[in-house]
Amino acid sequence: MEAKKVLIIEDEKSISDIIQFNLKKEGFDVDTAYDGESGLEKALNSKPDIILLDVMLPGIDGFEICKKVRETSIVPIIMLTAKEEEVDKVLGLELGADDYITKPFGMRELVARIKANIRRFDFDENKDDSSSNVMEFGNLAIDMNRYEVRKDGVALELTLREFELLQYLAERENRVFSREDLLTDVWGYEYYGDIRTVDVTVRRLREKLEDDSSAPKYIMTKRGIGYYFRRP
Repeated sequence: MEAKKVLIIEDEKSISDIIQFNLKKEGFDVDTAYDGESGLEKALNSKPDIILLDVMLPGIDGFEICKKVRETSIVPIIMLTAKEEEVDKVLGLELGADDYITKPFGMRELVARIKANIRRFDFDENKDDSSSNVMEFGNLAIDMNRYEVRKDGVALELTLREFELLQYLAERENRVFSREDLLTDVWGYEYYGDIRTVDVTVRRLREKLEDDSSAPKYIMTKRGIGYYFRRP
């Protein structure tokens, strides 16, 4: 089996070298970039299986790279953020990042995140789309095989993570899930302590899905517990 390719876009060479060393030990093919311009060029043209993307970069910053990549690709992106910068985490998710990890981080956690995101992406890429498996809820149609959501017949532009979250909740209609449960079951890794990831993804999904995101009909909040999908 061909090794999965990880692109590391990180301007601190010492951090990049440590990540590269550990990922190669895990059997990954690793490419690196130390500034925004070369990172964006490699992200768009070298066809990585996943991108580790630092927020603060010389030249083009990580947010702009994420935005540009998302215009043409759904490749998994894990943002590397400073621990104290909560706004970085939220903005990265808003721009379409799949995940983020705060510095300093343990290599075991990082490798687990990388493997989980690649595994989930490969599963969706390899789905048999020869037949349709569609769930319908009023004017909303969710095609599980074709990774497609339509509202009033018009396709919605969802990220992979947004689609997976919607699919997970819709398949378990009216069941309430905590944010910790969703992190484990949808993001595919153990809960490490930050539930904001789920809240931001729900907000983005509502903005695309609902007529009025402040008064949702599909993805509901159970105060103090979590979220659930309701048939309108």
